[in-house]
Amino acid sequence: MLQFSGYKKWHIPLSAGAVNVSEALASLKRLGAPQEDIPLIVKLLENPDYKIPGFTLFHGAVDLHTHDYIHILLGRGLMPKDEAFTIGFTMGSTNEVTALEEELFCAINKHFYPKVYRFGDEEIAIFKDAVRLGKISNCRRLDQVSYSQFDDGSVAAMRQALGVEEDLLRAYFRIEQTRYSHAMESQRLLGHL
Repeated sequence: MLQFSGYKKWHIPLSAGAVNVSEALASLKRLGAPQEDIPLIVKLLENPDYKIPGFTLFHGAVDLHTHDYIHILLGRGLMPKDEAFTIGFTMGSTNEVTALEEELFCAINKHFYPKVYRFGDEEIAIFKDAVRLGKISNCRRLDQVSYSQFDDGSVAAMRQALGVEEDLLRAYFRIEQTRYSHAMESQRLLGHL
């Protein structure tokens, strides 16, 4: 069983592809915020269950359970820079995000989200980078996957089935490590369990 000493330490790196998806998900569930603790504004903007029928404000909206799978898929932890990357890559993978939509999400997040969910300038830069990476990736749309089909397999098999290019992620993670040498979540990206 995977053990972590708190949500700040939780991270299934790209190098841990042999980890079972169910085991990774269970370790995240022990540490992540439950759905009822997520603020309403976050649910309204990021969760399709709260979507106004016929209206899409932000492409790539997923429920919390799906969002947890995407953290595992992309090799990101639960810290602000990890959240920014996970949300941005998911949105970018839709190939439908406009520049206006991207800027609107950043403005709402930076000024209206509760402090613990709010992105600073560094997180906004990572979010924007991740949107672009999601757009250039040949992976499937991450917001339209039934992830439970991968529960019995490895994280690497899930990445391969969905077309997530680990070499693309590694290349960006090296850039992020250089840019944010002070940030623990950026420095651990290419590490091991």
